[in-house]
Amino acid sequence: MASSSSSPSPATAAARKRALTEQRFSELAPALSPEVVEALDRGGFRRCTPVQAATIPLLLTHKDVAVDAATGSGKTLAFVVPVVEMLRRLPSPPKPHQVLAIIISPTRELSSQIYNVAQPFFATLKGVSSILLVGGLDIQVELKKVEEEGANILVGTPGKLFDIMERLDTLEYKHLEILILDEADRLLDMGFQKQVTSIISKLPKLRRTGLFSATQTEAVEELAKAGLRNPVRVQVKTEAKDAARQDLGPSKTPLGLRLEYMICEPAKKSSQLVDFLVQNTGKKIMVYFATCACVDYWSVVLPMLNLLKGSPVIAYHGKMKQGPREKALASFSALSSGILVCTDVAARGLDIPHVDLIVQYDPPQDPNVFVHRAGRTARYDQEGDAIVFLLPTEDAYVEFLKLRGVPLVERECSPDIVDIVPQIRAAALEDRNIMEKGLRAFVSFVRSYKEHHCSFIFRWKGLEVGKLAMEYGLLQIPSMPEVKHNNLSLKGFFPLGNIDFSQIKFKDKTREKQRQKALKRKAEELANEPPVPEKRVPRERPDKPKRKQTGKQRQTIQTKEDMDELTNEYRLLKKLKRGVIDEDEYEKLTGFGGSDGEGSDGDAAGKGKGKERRSKEQKKLKQRGGKTGGRRFEVKSKLKSKRR
Repeated sequence: MASSSSSPSPATAAARKRALTEQRFSELAPALSPEVVEALDRGGFRRCTPVQAATIPLLLTHKDVAVDAATGSGKTLAFVVPVVEMLRRLPSPPKPHQVLAIIISPTRELSSQIYNVAQPFFATLKGVSSILLVGGLDIQVELKKVEEEGANILVGTPGKLFDIMERLDTLEYKHLEILILDEADRLLDMGFQKQVTSIISKLPKLRRTGLFSATQTEAVEELAKAGLRNPVRVQVKTEAKDAARQDLGPSKTPLGLRLEYMICEPAKKSSQLVDFLVQNTGKKIMVYFATCACVDYWSVVLPMLNLLKGSPVIAYHGKMKQGPREKALASFSALSSGILVCTDVAARGLDIPHVDLIVQYDPPQDPNVFVHRAGRTARYDQEGDAIVFLLPTEDAYVEFLKLRGVPLVERECSPDIVDIVPQIRAAALEDRNIMEKGLRAFVSFVRSYKEHHCSFIFRWKGLEVGKLAMEYGLLQIPSMPEVKHNNLSLKGFFPLGNIDFSQIKFKDKTREKQRQKALKRKAEELANEPPVPEKRVPRERPDKPKRKQTGKQRQTIQTKEDMDELTNEYRLLKKLKRGVIDEDEYEKLTGFGGSDGEGSDGDAAGKGKGKERRSKEQKKLKQRGGKTGGRRFEVKSKLKSKRR
């Protein structure tokens, strides 16, 4: 990847030529108003991108559109310009509380960005007010402002817009001209379908609707059916024409973007990353990790490494509070070179200026996000590079992406790299903060790996946990169920000598003081707890003399014995009837016959007695139950006779 220079390279010039059409904004039909064309000129926009050239005329001729275009292709202006032009053509200025246009996007950052991009164009509208409605601000303050001042253009996130529309009756929507849904696939992925559907239900059917997305999913198709009326589909794809990618087919990524991949051994992946960042010193780089905990860890580790000392490293993820998050984004945007360590919260819609390089250290869980991450560079008519780091077991991901219209070129690993693991481990021994952040990051990485949508490629049970723990520079492999119960490979992990991990201190004296207090308090609590008595073996006690049973107890025992005896006799009698046993066996089992000795010689008298008893028993059963099946009556009768 070539170093950046002040004059555009031939490849950059070619990318710009392909990224823009010959169509000028001033020559579009229907014609744009002079004020809008002037605002475009001030922003440096003279010629249209393909998506702008296709979409703006359609919306201005009162057609709904469903736009599928590569990220960084200029979709924001493709809907901002028509919104302004449609409101400009109204016969009279609107009332303060008449809502004429709504623009919905999935995140605060994207909504803020759209609002800022649109401000020069909104300013050309006389008597039209706009408001940004996003989370993180006091809802009561916003409600009061909207109620008192009103707004004609609403730009915001679905959650906040839904909240405002539910709580306020003062806003009027029956004159709405246009609804824009930006990053529609992300709106649905983030669970906003209910809010979006509710918002649409409050709007008039006779309106224009624009649905913009870099990827068309089934959910987006369903939303298009529900919210759009006979939409015109605009699909803009790019063709890779440079020598490196000419055989890779059509691409869903911007034309000026070069995509590469690198296959790394697990234990050397972090060292390869640092080597790659050193090779690209002086560039503006975004590095994507799987989780917030990973971002927190690597944003601490990378700047302390000797090879990267002096390089600004900024963390950015979804669990940061709104203030620090905005500050981090503003700081990175202002830099000419530096590293932003981030999660997928920075994958969509953010238009950070002059990003040269995208590094996907951890491939995204959702393959659709891959394109959006890479699209943070090579935006509009610029040139940029992106690379993804893969493990040897993940190489099928390359072919998978190619089939989805995202071709990649292989980049060889650097043969001579500095092993950064000893330096990370040494830092962890000196600062408990690094040790704990590393453990949290590793656990979160393994658990996020389990959630990959492409589980047939990213098989978490095949992870070489030992080597990956070395890559993270861990002092020990954390105790986690995923490792314990699934026999994941611990090969390749080399623990340090006898180390008492409880003695590793925080470098921050305040935190260490708090930790020592907590340890002391815990020790005192343990000391104050009453000792747990040892379990004694019970002594053998002499048998107590049995108490004399009451008449009721004796009667209960006798009744149970009688019931058991009758049940057994009834069962044997049924066997005799079916021929399962013969008469001799029946007599022996019921006790009607003599003992084994008595009947062994065929004593006629004994046999006669047995037959006589059996015939009497059968007569009794017939008299009591009619048939041998009258078991209830038999049992009841016998119980009565026993009581007598």
